[in-house]
Amino acid sequence: MRDAGLYRAIDAAGGVAQLARKIHISQPSISNWSKVPAQRVIAVEAATGVPRAELRPDLYPDHHHEHTASQDSIDPIDVARAQEYVLLAALLAAAPSKRLLDRLTGLSGDGTPLGQAHAGLAEAASHTTAAQVEREYFDLFVGLGRGELLPYASYYLTGFLNERPLSRLRTDLAELGIARAEGNSEPEDHAAILCAIMAGMADGRWEAPFVAQRALFEKHVSSWMERLFGDMEQAASARFYRAVGTFGRLFIEIERQGFSFAKWPCEAGPGEVR
Repeated sequence: MRDAGLYRAIDAAGGVAQLARKIHISQPSISNWSKVPAQRVIAVEAATGVPRAELRPDLYPDHHHEHTASQDSIDPIDVARAQEYVLLAALLAAAPSKRLLDRLTGLSGDGTPLGQAHAGLAEAASHTTAAQVEREYFDLFVGLGRGELLPYASYYLTGFLNERPLSRLRTDLAELGIARAEGNSEPEDHAAILCAIMAGMADGRWEAPFVAQRALFEKHVSSWMERLFGDMEQAASARFYRAVGTFGRLFIEIERQGFSFAKWPCEAGPGEVR
């Protein structure tokens, strides 16, 4: 039986087949869902415009007292980091919906490199449409056979998919209590899934000690993702996604510097994705 969040997503997409097409998975996979899997929430939100708090209120509470209390204990810098990761995860997981594009046009920049990248995203979003960016996403990441870019750690680190970097990542995630969702066929080393995991750890939704966050970032994110974003900036199929590439490359560089210099307490325990 499907839950309310999944029904909303299917309705917003125009049916199961349309939702499957928008997030680039098979129709039978969605037909087998009873709720949107944790690793697919951000992709479904990006593709349909249905907020994650409606898709999975158990994972993304909205105005719940315990959630507010837990957020109050999180460093504002970590909350901001999580927001950047969530945005990257959404843009990497699926072509942005009109609703997300409209939100992006409202981004404001400042004099910092990251602020300028935000302004670049806003400018790029204002010069495209949902239909145009959906085609661009298809050409970049899906294609007829394969897209121009393959956003997987295994591919960037070994030249092949589903190689040892993926098995090492699964081992590290299992130690943190982060399990693969049932019915999710996307390998965990996809850039969108890794960004979603980093977001969950940054905002405290999935508890993990600082040393584990830093290790995950260094082993499974910074070891290759900057190259992916650099390739995105130069990709022949990229227009809107050139701005995404610049934003992602700068943010990962900032994260790398932050993890190099920060010395934070390491007291949190393992979390779980259900």
